[in-house]
Amino acid sequence: MTGNLESAVKETSKVLNIRGRVLPSATEDVVLWAEFSDGTMVEGESQITRTRKRIRRVGLKPTDVAPLPEVLQAIGEAELIVLGPGSLYTSVIPNLLVRGVADAIRSSQARRVYVCNVMTQPGETDGFSSSDHVRVLGDLIGPGLFTHVLVNTQRPRNRALLARYEADGARPVEPDLDAIRTQGVLPIGEALISEEHLVRHEPRLLARALLQVLDAAPADARVAAL
Repeated sequence: MTGNLESAVKETSKVLNIRGRVLPSATEDVVLWAEFSDGTMVEGESQITRTRKRIRRVGLKPTDVAPLPEVLQAIGEAELIVLGPGSLYTSVIPNLLVRGVADAIRSSQARRVYVCNVMTQPGETDGFSSSDHVRVLGDLIGPGLFTHVLVNTQRPRNRALLARYEADGARPVEPDLDAIRTQGVLPIGEALISEEHLVRHEPRLLARALLQVLDAAPADARVAAL
């Protein structure tokens, strides 16, 4: 389609008629690696999840990845910064490892919200509660990254759908809000899911919860989502 990632994302956004801007954190070629609890290491997103071991940490190769300047500008101008939902180790954290991104978020005066996943992900977050997601972000990226954590508190009722997830090793993320509070972050528990075909965040419920965090922000409030 085009010669580089930044241009490709912009052109794709036009084709899909996406509102707002979609920006990659970085445009250079980067390899994601993971170290597991037994000391072994692998490279590549698909290999990480396929290994099915407890992940100790992840990193980028090369380690010093330059951010897209527009990303840091968007973070600095935002009134609401949203992290997630998404694969914790292979989607959310890699963006935060790009040079300057986490520091830009941490120093922002915006409301900074982490949207916790509603289901565990086999090979990444097996057995994780909501507070485990928050703990890992603090351990790998450092404290003070976000001000609020949005957690689904609605238990899925579709037993057939749950059985399909459980067959793959996925289960609902336990909403242990008190354990999040002990980490110095404000948890917000809401019923946020849809379970028609998949158990996932219902877009309208999620949008409403995020706007409540903004506390009736003006219609032109700027939002940065990672």
